[in-house]
Amino acid sequence: MTEPDFSVDIAGIRLRNPVIAASGTFGYGSEYAGLLDVSALGGICTKGLTLRPKAGNQGERLCETPSGLLNSIGLENPGIEAFIEKELPRMKELGPAVIVNLAGEDVDEYAEGAKLLNDAAVDMIELNISCPNVKAGGMAFGLDGAAAAAVTLAVRKAAPCTPLMVKLSPNAPDITAVARSCATAGADAFSLVNTFKAMAIDKVRRRPVFDNTFAGLSGPAIRPIALRMVWELYDVLRPKPIVGVGGIACANDALEFLMAGAVAVQTGSATFARPGVMAEIIAGIERYMRQNGFTSTAEICIR
Repeated sequence: MTEPDFSVDIAGIRLRNPVIAASGTFGYGSEYAGLLDVSALGGICTKGLTLRPKAGNQGERLCETPSGLLNSIGLENPGIEAFIEKELPRMKELGPAVIVNLAGEDVDEYAEGAKLLNDAAVDMIELNISCPNVKAGGMAFGLDGAAAAAVTLAVRKAAPCTPLMVKLSPNAPDITAVARSCATAGADAFSLVNTFKAMAIDKVRRRPVFDNTFAGLSGPAIRPIALRMVWELYDVLRPKPIVGVGGIACANDALEFLMAGAVAVQTGSATFARPGVMAEIIAGIERYMRQNGFTSTAEICIR
C-alpha cells in the first residue's frame, strides 16, 4: 500500500503538511516550543510586521464573545529590520516554512518592507491588505480592488523572488472583485479570510470596550462564512492556491476547508485555548487520509 503524502505545495514552497499557524496567534514559533512539537507544523505565519516598529493600540485589546474572540492589537511589532536580525534566524531553525505577514500604511511602506524580506530570503510573504491606507482617508486596502491591486503590484515588484500570498478581508463589499484584482497584479496564492469587523459594549461603563470602537472577530463563529468564501472563490482563483482561515479548531473543521478547495489551513484563536490543537489537526487529517485510502491531500478536495 502506498504511504500517504501529507505535503502540500503553495506557490512553489513545499510544506510538510497543510497546517499553518495563523498570524498574530503564534508569535514567531519559539514561544510555543515547550507546548508542542513546533517542527511538525507545515508553516508559521508571523505576527503582522511593519517597516517601522509599532506600539499597538491603547486600552483593551482582547474581548471574548460567544464562539469567538475580538481583538484590537493594533499591529504591535518590532519592525521588519529587528525581526530579520533577531527573530528570523530562530524561526528558520524551527523547520516549518517561514511566512511573514506584511502590513503597512501606504504603498511605499509595503514595498520597502517587501524588499527587505526578499533580501532576507523568507519562504513567503503573506500580504495583509486589511490595514488602513492613510493616503486614502483610512480605508483598508482590501476593501477596494484598485487599492488592493496597487499594493499587490508594488510588493510583487519589490520582492520578485519571494512567493506572495494575499490575505483577503471578508469586509470587502465585493471580495471576488478584490481577489481578481490581486490575482492580476501578481499574487501567487491567497489566504482567506482575515477577521470580521465587529464590536462589543461595556455595559457598566456604557461605552465601547475598545478605544477604537471596532475590532476583529475570529473564532468558530466565523467559520461557516469563511468556508463559504473559500468555496465561492475556488473557481474564481483557480489554479492559484487558497489557504483557508477562520475558526478552524479541530481536524473536522480543517477537512471541510480542504474539501471546499483550500490546499492548506491556518489555525489561530483555537491555539490560545489549546496550544496543542494544531498537532491534533495534523493527526486527524492523516487519520482521515489513511481511513479513506488517499495518497495525497489534494484527493480530499470535492470540487
